[in-house]
Amino acid sequence: MSTINQKHYFCRMQWFEEWFDTPYYHILYNNRDYKEAENFLNLLTDFLKLEKGSKIIDLACGKGRHSIYLNKLGFDVLGLDLSEQSINFDKKYQNENLKFKVHDMRNPIESEPVDAVFNLFTSFGYFETEEEDKSVFKSVSDVLKDDGYFILDFLNSEYVKKVIVPQSSVEKEHIIFNMKKHIENGFIIKEIDFEDQGKKFHFFEKVKLTSAEKIQQYADEFGFELIKRWGDYQLNDFDEASSQRCINLFKKK
Repeated sequence: MSTINQKHYFCRMQWFEEWFDTPYYHILYNNRDYKEAENFLNLLTDFLKLEKGSKIIDLACGKGRHSIYLNKLGFDVLGLDLSEQSINFDKKYQNENLKFKVHDMRNPIESEPVDAVFNLFTSFGYFETEEEDKSVFKSVSDVLKDDGYFILDFLNSEYVKKVIVPQSSVEKEHIIFNMKKHIENGFIIKEIDFEDQGKKFHFFEKVKLTSAEKIQQYADEFGFELIKRWGDYQLNDFDEASSQRCINLFKKK
């Protein structure tokens, strides 16, 4: 197993730190399908056969929808996210078995060993270097119990390349978001422009088109065994040509 020397990554503001901490990010994506997410978590936890009270980390939990639902299912949940604004929002839902903390997923996780780590809805692939990508696998491996599960829900890079829409617009809360997408140096980049209260804003999202094979290489390096790979939130089998998602279930060896 690799012995990567983890750094603490707080040296400069990166796009996701700024964008995810604005109210506009949550306005743009306020149509997320909560029922689909809950059904997915039901299927996933049933497949894993996790006992009630099992300890789960929701890594990159955002505004906590998955953490809260997993807790309702009877699990002991720790939600971690880089956005201080999101974590402050989440903390009003805390209870004895549901906690939230600000955390950068590239850094070691301060927790007792857990049964599973969930990284859901494309919360990976934001980083510039392979070292940073690997640091996520290192952090997860270090906090998992032996035979613990790591679920990495990522986009299917091959599918994304085929269906990219170069330009689109959407109106949310009387704000028109104009978006442009292109692929550059192995990343899919979304430019987001809009105006609010007489002020113009520009943000962007940049996600690495990491292949299933590359994800598998990282997993192998840090002691994970691939148990299953699904292609959607109904847990249908993964097909590189047609699946929208690349949902990886790993077990720590």
